[in-house]
Amino acid sequence: MLTLINTNRMAPLIGPIGLDYVAASAEKAGIDVEVVDLGLADQPKKALKDYFSAREPEMVGLSFRNADDCFWPSADWFVPGLKDTIKTIHAITKAPIVIGGVGFSIFAKPIVDYTGADFGVSGDGELAITELYRQLTTAKRFEDVPGLVWRENKKINSNPPSWPNSISLGTSRNFIDNQSYFKRGGQCGLETKRGCNRPCIYCADPLSKGSMLRLRNPSQVADEVESLLSHGIDVLHLCDSEFNVPRNHAYAICEELNRRSLGERIRWYAYLSPVPFDADLAKAMAKAGCVGIDFTGDSGSELMLRTYRQQHNREDLATAVKLCRLNKIAVMIDLLLGGPGETMRTVRETIEFIKQIGPDCAGAALGIRIYPGTAMEQIIAEELRKPKKSGIRRKYRGPINLLKPTFYISPALGERPAELVRDLIAGDKRFFEPALETNRRSAGADAANYNYNENLLLTQAIQKGARGAYWDILRQLRIN
Repeated sequence: MLTLINTNRMAPLIGPIGLDYVAASAEKAGIDVEVVDLGLADQPKKALKDYFSAREPEMVGLSFRNADDCFWPSADWFVPGLKDTIKTIHAITKAPIVIGGVGFSIFAKPIVDYTGADFGVSGDGELAITELYRQLTTAKRFEDVPGLVWRENKKINSNPPSWPNSISLGTSRNFIDNQSYFKRGGQCGLETKRGCNRPCIYCADPLSKGSMLRLRNPSQVADEVESLLSHGIDVLHLCDSEFNVPRNHAYAICEELNRRSLGERIRWYAYLSPVPFDADLAKAMAKAGCVGIDFTGDSGSELMLRTYRQQHNREDLATAVKLCRLNKIAVMIDLLLGGPGETMRTVRETIEFIKQIGPDCAGAALGIRIYPGTAMEQIIAEELRKPKKSGIRRKYRGPINLLKPTFYISPALGERPAELVRDLIAGDKRFFEPALETNRRSAGADAANYNYNENLLLTQAIQKGARGAYWDILRQLRIN
């Protein structure tokens, strides 16, 4: 038997769709699968002890979604909690433990080393978990398991990440309690593709999902939507890095949803790049039920857009906002302030431009989370060699360790960059402002708070019946 455990408890709760997909794949391969969901457990340790007191599986798989909250200055690190969970499980079962998930894949070997897990799977888990289960019960040829990280002779070995060329995921979504997640989280997710081929200097998606786009069949996606609808779930969020990349696949998804008239029964949100985005795609998305788009804007400064290696320009952002307005789609622009070369002038240029084009809201995130294997890591390494002030921001001491939350804010923004940005926003309620470093938790009960981690106001709104993308719920709280 295979036991899969959801370890993610960050509130508001987000359904572990990866666990749902992996469980379906294992069952299809003839493996007996059970799920223990700590996200829905009032007492996680008791839930684990109660479960393992009556069961002894051949393998235990842990889903680990986020290594930290990716937000400065809170910098809430979740890996120690994972270590504690693994210690608890090791004490009550002899079954080997394997970790997987997006948060794990970015830091695969360091997390296995830090937590004491027996194995890890970097990349897609569906086929890898099934193959590892078979190897554990047969020849134990671990080098044959795609994406596997394992211990051998006091050394941690790793195979190339598991990124199969094509993906075929289960559509029934029966292994987790999606209804409870919908009630407590306000939305449920699904994927239409995996991988990201964009060259952005900061993004970890190509590290965890691969740089090749791997597309799902539109009919399979629509089947999954219908399955979730049968459970009473009618508000969805697409978990793709950028839904419209490639554009033709996004259009085909919308066409299939429209062919089944699903746009009349669902509301959904998605992340998009400002390009490619045209009138036909916007119209098709609106008809298919899209009510909100979060665009990866990053900046309103052409200089910073080039620094981030974005493929859009300022006018593309302005056009995207106009198309959303024409199709009655709420529009959010995610900004990333403080990158290499950012100055007071470029920040002012960005804030003024966003005010001018007028999205429904904009997230003024300040500080770039530095991930190993990205161009940002190389940029920071070069900067640290020079005898000038570094832009590194962190809450831990000692050598730089990117497993721990480590951020970068351009030194040119001074000692109090958040106050600078807030002054430029000047109270415009369309902006989610950066948190002040004096308020390191930055959760509280403020609708301007852009950190979803333990966001009290957001959680309370969902409890009262609010449904949708978190930015849209917070936006509506601010205008009502």
